[in-house]
Amino acid sequence: MWRSLRLVSALGLCASAFAQSSTVDSYTSTESPIAKAGVLANIGPSGVKSSGAYPGVVIASPSTTDPDYLYTWVRDSSLVFKMLIDQYTSGQDTTLRAHIDNFIAAEANLQQVTNPSGTVSTGGLGEPKFNINETAFTGAWGRPQRDGPALRSISMITYANWLIANNNESYVTDSLWPIIKLDLDYVMNNWNETTFDLWEEVDSSSFFTSAVQHRALRQGSALAAEIGQSSVVSGYSTQADNILCFLQSYWNPSPGFMTANTGGGRSGRDANTVLTSIHVFDVEAGCDGVTFQPCSDIALSNLKVYVDSFREIYSINGGIRADQAVATGRYPEDVYQGGNPWYLASFAVAEQLYDALIVWSNEGSLTVTDVSFPFFQQFDTNITPGTYSSSTPIYSSLTTAIRNFADGFVAMAAKYTPSGGGLAEQYTRSDGTPTSAVDLTWSYASALTAFNARAGKTSASWGASCLSVSPTCSTSMAPTVPVVFNVNATTVVGQNIYLTGSVGALTDWSTTGAILMSSADYPIWSTAVTLPANTQIQYKYIIVDNGEVTWESDPNNEFTTSMSGITTINDVWR
Repeated sequence: MWRSLRLVSALGLCASAFAQSSTVDSYTSTESPIAKAGVLANIGPSGVKSSGAYPGVVIASPSTTDPDYLYTWVRDSSLVFKMLIDQYTSGQDTTLRAHIDNFIAAEANLQQVTNPSGTVSTGGLGEPKFNINETAFTGAWGRPQRDGPALRSISMITYANWLIANNNESYVTDSLWPIIKLDLDYVMNNWNETTFDLWEEVDSSSFFTSAVQHRALRQGSALAAEIGQSSVVSGYSTQADNILCFLQSYWNPSPGFMTANTGGGRSGRDANTVLTSIHVFDVEAGCDGVTFQPCSDIALSNLKVYVDSFREIYSINGGIRADQAVATGRYPEDVYQGGNPWYLASFAVAEQLYDALIVWSNEGSLTVTDVSFPFFQQFDTNITPGTYSSSTPIYSSLTTAIRNFADGFVAMAAKYTPSGGGLAEQYTRSDGTPTSAVDLTWSYASALTAFNARAGKTSASWGASCLSVSPTCSTSMAPTVPVVFNVNATTVVGQNIYLTGSVGALTDWSTTGAILMSSADYPIWSTAVTLPANTQIQYKYIIVDNGEVTWESDPNNEFTTSMSGITTINDVWR
């Protein structure tokens, strides 16, 4: 009987998805050319909003005050040109060759510019940003930032592989390889040094940086072997293996997310991790967790924890159900420019989900594990761990719901995109008004990559499949188990039920960070949480009504988690 009910539910989801999809279809159709024009407008020398920028130089934004972004960042430029190079090499846009060649020349020049981080041979490749006339920026800044060389080499290796496939290996060997090698050598020699993070605020080890460094060395080793540069292959491969081991240490098993930075004093829930997943996506790697592929159980668990951390901190998310898309930002503790949602963060969540759907479709099945169970349980409260073939109603129901969920994040960005289609850096947490830097190049690029993923387009493989960590790699991960909390609670309009408790996965008794429960089966409120195995847990439910908190009566609820498998707890509000 319950399977029949699931099928009815799936049909209902289809109707909802079609309604949402039509809105997103319209938005992607109109916004795509605007976003593409927005990217090109910010590239020198001919971009209409990049006056003064040298050829191939990408400005972050034409904004010159509050904030002043009229600079070129190695990270932003490399991510933007990775997108353009993918479009060019896939045949999506064959007019981009001159832009790509200008970019390569500009970055080769910037590598040689002495700057506050050093010279080309003494650390200068870690300098994050430069003036748009290719001179050094000498003001105070968070430096070094070690993701730039990795991302720059990744973008150029993508181009190099295409050139080799099109019988132009001599240009790769003579012109591209010297540029790429400088960056790869920097990564190889400095990956285990601290770095300022993606947001230029925390000096520690950073998950995003480590992950793209691993990808760069893995791709660089393969390219070196291809063009006969065998002397560097062993060094790149050895350090890639070491980084892959180190990457596993970022995993926080309870409540199941990647800690974005090893320092900084924040919760660690951060768009850094979602951006990592989409920028290491390799369609041939399936749902591999070791390389944090978008459909891996740890990446899906991480996504839920990240998204849920924003549900109650932005006014524009008020009234949105716990299983629906919301506006997301960099990290919940953010205060920069008011600490608002970012367009690129909303697009990144959607892109990870679209990437996951691509792989499930290719493989003809999806797998629910104990780790990913809380993610899938949002869409099917009766789901159990297992593998579901594409021929089953459960697979259809889940993938339909997840695509609709992904579309919801694009729809959120669309809702707060002004009529002209311009994408700023942020939109305000109070009413969604675009704010901070206008015409952010990265915002436009992130829209385009999300739209491509929605259309089923993927980039070339980078070699993530069949990788494994060394048997000597030690990452001490404590065992965890999924626990479903259900509470029968009657509420009035405006009230929501939250869960909090005695361990970090239950927010350490926090009321402001408590876990919002889903009312999809009202009056039963439900949520799934990953908790430490074989651990005594205390918890309570609270009602929040316009900021006013009501605790259920004493004593605390208490139980001990199992060693394995799913535990379901059914409570009644006291």
